[in-house]
Amino acid sequence: MLMSLAACAAGILLDLLFGDPVWLYHPVRLIGSWISWAERQLRKMCGEHLTAAGGVLWILTAALAFLLPFGLLSLAGGIHPALRFLLETFWCFQILAARCLASESRKVYDRLKARDLPGARKAVSMIVGRETQELTEEGVTKAAVETVAENASDGVTAPLLYLLLGGAPLGFLYKAVNTMDSMLGYKNDQYLYFGRIPAKMDDAFNYIPARVTAVLMTAAAFLTRLDGKNAWKIYRRDRRKHASPNAAQTESVCAGALGIRLAGDAVYFGKLYKKEFIGDALRCIEPEDIIRAERLMYATEILTFILCGGIKLAVILLL
Repeated sequence: MLMSLAACAAGILLDLLFGDPVWLYHPVRLIGSWISWAERQLRKMCGEHLTAAGGVLWILTAALAFLLPFGLLSLAGGIHPALRFLLETFWCFQILAARCLASESRKVYDRLKARDLPGARKAVSMIVGRETQELTEEGVTKAAVETVAENASDGVTAPLLYLLLGGAPLGFLYKAVNTMDSMLGYKNDQYLYFGRIPAKMDDAFNYIPARVTAVLMTAAAFLTRLDGKNAWKIYRRDRRKHASPNAAQTESVCAGALGIRLAGDAVYFGKLYKKEFIGDALRCIEPEDIIRAERLMYATEILTFILCGGIKLAVILLL
């Protein structure tokens, strides 16, 4: 357990230093390829029983995502403990996405600062699901801030918490659950039934991490000299203003910490979706809010590791 904690710490450091190198094949792409293949096969086999087919896909994917790294780590440990440590460190590095999230949102910031709105729209389209062709500068900025705020949990602290709880195998299980939701969890004709179980399971896996992240993000707002008091106020008021039970948890904290208004109506796949606003427009949103949101995300990650990793270390030492 102590070695797994050390591997997690090393993985965080590597992620902060190197992010997600484009030349390095990411295991999430392998998970995605498996999901696409399994979906085609199960649709053929299950016919109209789409909800059941989606459930079977979820079970198979989750099992593979956990058992394969578990087996490989056990094999590596049988050869030498150092080999297991290096392999788990590498996987922890790949599972975490703080630097990648910051890098992609920084591209949006750079285009906005260069007064290149078409370029900013293209950059933000790479990290959001909504349509971006008609977004104003304010809309692009808001979309980028929302993505950093929401993925501070989904891409950073939630996988970190699962890594701390069960090492790389549980971390990969979480990434598989998250990837299934990203690929299948749409409420359209194609995935309304097939993606129902993957979407619900993603909500379940993120339920506790999203709320832990929101509380720690509020503390991080104080540490980064943002408005922590308003962050807590908006969190308590607006944390349920989203179709997802989890997405508004961190968005509301970020909106309050920055003193801006997020969310509102958005277009997905040509259809307008009505959404409530989150936060109060105490001032106009600006490109620098992307940088502030990144800083808040990093502080939340570090605080999560210090607190939750400290709890795990205390448990290890007491056992």
